Amino acid sequence: MSSITQTQRYLPHTLDTKVYAVRLYRSGSSVRFVCRKYHISKASLMRWNRKYDGTRESLMDKSHRSHNTHPSTHTEQEMKWISDLLRRNPHISVCELYGKLRKKGYTRHPGSLYRVLRRMGLRTTKTPKKKQHNGHYDTPAELGVKWQMDVKYVPKACYVGQTLDKFYQYTMIDEASRERFIFPFMEQSSYSTVEFVKMAIRYFGYKPQIIQTDNGFEFTYSQEYHRTHPFDILCKKLNIRHQLIRPRTPQHNGKVERSHRTDQERFYDLITFYSYQDLITQMERYRRRVNNTPMSVLGWMSPMEMRRRLEYTLNQ
Repeated sequence: MSSITQTQRYLPHTLDTKVYAVRLYRSGSSVRFVCRKYHISKASLMRWNRKYDGTRESLMDKSHRSHNTHPSTHTEQEMKWISDLLRRNPHISVCELYGKLRKKGYTRHPGSLYRVLRRMGLRTTKTPKKKQHNGHYDTPAELGVKWQMDVKYVPKACYVGQTLDKFYQYTMIDEASRERFIFPFMEQSSYSTVEFVKMAIRYFGYKPQIIQTDNGFEFTYSQEYHRTHPFDILCKKLNIRHQLIRPRTPQHNGKVERSHRTDQERFYDLITFYSYQDLITQMERYRRRVNNTPMSVLGWMSPMEMRRRLEYTLNQ
């Protein structure tokens, strides 16, 4: 049994229906009788009658593709840019590709680029995931209001060295600009946290009012401990408020958690490193790249461009 798909506006008539209807009409039957018998319209019958020359091929559907190029279609130069970049960077993301094309003078919307990639068979439509919460979150509009910090375990599959070492990626993200600072450590501890925060302040060039973390042992002690965590001591010394999210709710630290998924897709799935120093070098190169990649949430500006805009607004 035939059925109409979601992409079809109507169920097309079969070639046999067209041929039989025209032959019946030319044999002397009335238009009303033919239309009622084959459930067709008068306009269709007349159109088929004009096209019919005695052969079934004359009533076969022809292509509806336009003979003229649409004025808004991608030019040959733009398609060459896309093909060249994809050939050199086969695993590049749409956002990174858009950022590189923009430097060449590409002025189209990212949605147009995505549709081109789909036609080329390089991207598929993903089923949107169900949101875990619909609560409103007030993202700061100024630099240095709130940072989010978290730790990601570096996958063992990326390490090809001889020694049995483990590595941990510390991540700090400014919520306003989405600019990130990342650095690897060989231990997940309070000492690494304190050192990383000092490095992050030197990198950003300013200190935040709030640093938000989860309840991991590298960030805080449980209520059973009767002593202050070294990270809390540092925050008190620098006049920074340490804000903890609710236990077992990583979505409350969603910006840094989402960035870790991006790191997995764009970095760890594609690299190998043989030493701690090699990981530092590759991670620094990746940090520069990701901070200069346009993001849809920033209106297709990169975090560095957003930072410069916020700094300019602040100085006005």
